[in-house]
Amino acid sequence: MFFSFFVVLLALLLDYKFAELSKHHPLVYYGNFVSFLEKRFNHPGTSADNIASPKVINKMILLKGIIAWLLAVLPLVYLSYLVDTYLQQTALLAGIGHYLFASVVLYIAIGWRSLNAHAMAIVLPLKKASLKQGDIKQARIALSYIVSRDTKQLNETQISNAATESVLENGSDAIFAAIFWFLILGVPGVVLYRCANTLDAMWGYKNPRYLSFGWMAARSDDVLNYLPARLTAYSYALLGCTVSALECAKAQGVNWKSPNAGPVMAAGAGAIRVRLGGGSFYHGQWQDRPVLGKLDDKLATCFSIQAACLLVDRVVMLWLLAILVLAVLI
Repeated sequence: MFFSFFVVLLALLLDYKFAELSKHHPLVYYGNFVSFLEKRFNHPGTSADNIASPKVINKMILLKGIIAWLLAVLPLVYLSYLVDTYLQQTALLAGIGHYLFASVVLYIAIGWRSLNAHAMAIVLPLKKASLKQGDIKQARIALSYIVSRDTKQLNETQISNAATESVLENGSDAIFAAIFWFLILGVPGVVLYRCANTLDAMWGYKNPRYLSFGWMAARSDDVLNYLPARLTAYSYALLGCTVSALECAKAQGVNWKSPNAGPVMAAGAGAIRVRLGGGSFYHGQWQDRPVLGKLDDKLATCFSIQAACLLVDRVVMLWLLAILVLAVLI
């Protein structure tokens, strides 16, 4: 368990020091590979079959989506297993090679500093004393990098709302879930999770193009995020307004369209005492969404975004401490 602690510690330090790789990031190459697979298996003629009945699963397209998912995930998981096993069995510098390999893989899979950087790119223009149209536009552009909703017409409150939700949700997706699967399955677990999560981000949409083809991508991400999301929600509650966070997670999390994002964002909203949620436009279509947080809590502002970032940072420290305690006890 001490090995796991030092791997997580080094991965977080690498992320804090260097953030995401600006060039030659493995996930960029992986995204290009995934796009190639999708073009091969889900060509326009196939996806058009769903247009007449966009809410009906096409079994043939679903099967192609499953095959594409397996081709995109299993070879990399197996390769990571082979490399990790080889390094464990090699006395290379007394196991330092294995330690460094695991740390670098986990570093690539998490996005702690990147999440904070994206959030601050939204906060800074909103915090200017005299908000001008250019500042709002800059905040909208920065927000568009981390959310899927339409941002061009959002006002200050709506921008803050969306950014706060994204920070809370991505705290689970981009940090804690990757650490969780490393602790459970080691390096192959990290690779499995990050590949599945990336595929969900690219294929997991309920539209004519991806409803059937992306079914496997969406469901596998739901399964892999189930436990990490709930651990994250409880962590938010522990380090925030606990009673409010637990009440919101229990009452509101189950009503969200995502079974994992709901509890995380509801707990986060209750923890920092801010009202989130509500309807918004996604890909040109209005989606009704329930309110998260207490009705008498304040509306989101740029300070809510900062509060969400601080909460995520504190949970990172909590998880690191918890892993160290487990290492000592086990």
